[in-house]
Formats: sequence, C-alpha cells, structure tokens
Amino acid sequence: MSSSVFSTRRTLLAAGFALAGTALTGQALAQSGEPIKLGLVTALSGQSALAGESITRGMQIAIDEINAKGGLLGGRKLELVRRDDEANPAKGVIAARELIYREKVAVVFGGLDTPVSMAIVPLINQEKVPFMGPWAAGTGITKNGAEANFAFRVSAVDEIVDVGMLAYAQKTFSAKKPGLILVNNPWGESNEKGLKAAMAAKGVVPAGVEKFEANDVDMVPQLTRLKAAGADTLFMVGNVGPSAQVVKSLDRMGWKVPVVSHWGPAGGRFTELAGPNAKEVHFVQTYSFFGKQSPVGERVIKAMMAKYPNVKSPADISPAVGVANAYDATHLAALAIQAAGSTQGEAVRQGFYKIEKYEGLIKTYVKPFTPTVHDAVTSDDYVWAQFIDNRIVPVGSTN
Repeated sequence: MSSSVFSTRRTLLAAGFALAGTALTGQALAQSGEPIKLGLVTALSGQSALAGESITRGMQIAIDEINAKGGLLGGRKLELVRRDDEANPAKGVIAARELIYREKVAVVFGGLDTPVSMAIVPLINQEKVPFMGPWAAGTGITKNGAEANFAFRVSAVDEIVDVGMLAYAQKTFSAKKPGLILVNNPWGESNEKGLKAAMAAKGVVPAGVEKFEANDVDMVPQLTRLKAAGADTLFMVGNVGPSAQVVKSLDRMGWKVPVVSHWGPAGGRFTELAGPNAKEVHFVQTYSFFGKQSPVGERVIKAMMAKYPNVKSPADISPAVGVANAYDATHLAALAIQAAGSTQGEAVRQGFYKIEKYEGLIKTYVKPFTPTVHDAVTSDDYVWAQFIDNRIVPVGSTN
C-alpha cells in the first residue's frame, strides 16, 4: 500500500477521533458539568429588600430540590445569579443585559417593581430569552403585545386583583363610594385602569382618584380631597414606604376609613414605618404559610427552617408570597427547560406550553401556560391578609 494511502488513512482516523472527542466533550459538559443559570433582577437593598430576599429564598429552595434530584438535561445543575436593581428601571435593564450577555442565563426572573419589569420586557422579547415574573403585577408585563411573547408570570395580575379588591371591599366593608390613592408610576396606572373597569362593570362610581410620588411623606392633601368627596373606603396601591405614609397621614387626620390594598405593604418594614394602624390595612396575597399545609407546604417550611437560621416558624417566612411565587415559578421554569431539551430561548418558550401538570405550593397547576395565557395564577388563588404583631396572617386569623 502506498505511503499516500497510509497518510490519507491517518488523516481520516485523526479527524474521526477529533470529532468523537468533540462530541464526548460536549456530552461531558452537558452531563457533568456546565450549570444552567437562572438570573434574578430584583430589589436587594432599600425598603423592599425583604421582599427581594424572599424571592431569592423561594428560588433557592426550589433549585436545591431540583439539584438534589439530579438537575436538568442529563445532570446539569441549576445555579442562581442575582443582581440588585435598587427599584430603578434603568438599573434593572443594565442588570438584565449583564445576565443575558455575560452570564448567559436560561431564564431571567424579574423582581418586585412593575416599572422595572416593564422596562426589561422589551429587551427579553428582542433577545428571545424567557422572562419569569414572581412578584410585579402590572398587567402589561405579560400582556405586552409582542407577537412572540417571552414573558411569563407566577404572581398576581393587576386587572384580576382589581376585581378582587372591589369585591372584597363590597363584601367586607359594604363599600359604595371608594376613593383611589395610587402611586404615580406605571404600576399605579395599571391599577387605575383596572379598578375603574372593575367599578364600571358593577355600576360603582369612585369618589375620586389621587396620586402620590414614591418618596412622598405627606398624603394629607390627597386624602382630604377624597374624604370631602365622600369616600367610604380607600383602594391603595403603593410599595412599603409610601403605603406607610398613607396610614400615618390618615392618623394625623383622625380619619378612620377601611383601606383595601394591593400587596405592596407586604414587601418590607411596613409595620415599623406605618405604626400601630398598619394592622387596619387589608391586602391581597397568593399564599400563607399559616394553617394546615399541603405536603408541598410542609416540605418548603421544613427546608426553609433547615437552610435559613432566622426561620424558626412559618411566621418568619415573610413575605410569604415572595417565597411561594418564586418557588413555584422556578419549578415551572425547570419543567419548561426539561420539556425543551435545551436552554435555547425559543425552545424554552415553547417548553412552557408543554407543561401538563405540576403539584406546586400555591396550587396544582394544569396546563398553566398557553400561547394566549402567560399568567399561571388566577383570581381563585388569592388570599386576603393583614399584619398582626409584625406577622402577615390571613384576615380573621390570630395564629
């Protein structure tokens, strides 16, 4: 056999071994190896830091469970990568870009603030990276008009919460002429639209609509106008700090009026900032760790107590919605990745639609996402709560 034939055969064998080596390397990375990153952009500092930490903990407990069972896609472990948005939309977009381009995350989890999430959503739709919302409730986050919509959510949705706020106020306080006191940002705008629509459907005329800025410390002028207009209940939408200022302003006025709130007060040091009448505010939640728990609830409580030394009882899992929403959202995202058989963005988006059933913390999800429905939590899943001795408990409960 000629030397040229031997040379050709050696070249072919070498190429074959190289290709095999490349395939084995890729397989080894997938199996051993390279983690699948989930990114989180949320407030980790400031007045809502407690809520950002609760989202972190819910995600981490779910990640620990998934990794303990062998991870995803042939043994790849999940890894959480966090960034602090400081409740600032511009910083949130910078953080999301870093997670997408540098960290190569499979899914971006949004955090607390609707304005931040609304700023991030165009980016994730452009870059075709799935977004999962475990807190921010602005209707437009998931109903964003994109033909290929990459935004999903396991949380409250303003337009559904607003219907619930009206129904609760009518049933609990016999409300006939509610006044609206709302933060002056996209979240407030989302709820103004939703509350007006809910009231119009029931033939209810609002006493008035008043706005406040996120850093306002005196809402007496706005509240005085609502009182003069005959408001018999207040619908409040705002995060911890300004919501506390609404309560303190009511105290200064001596006006005892029922306050039915979105879940902003649950996000941090509300009782500390609002004072003794914080307990008079009733607000929506998606979950409570008080009372009889499902097997999933018992497992999560046990895991939280084992992992976090400051969690001694369900009372220390606060705010519960951050933990519960993030826990279920992480498991659903993992199921989507597994169904996709890949971390490629469009495949994962389609993977969300392939989820048939998941026995979660908030509920058992059956076909939670479809091409036209990107919100997994419905009005049937809401719980009304209040602060009792610095603990968030269902209304009417004392333990």
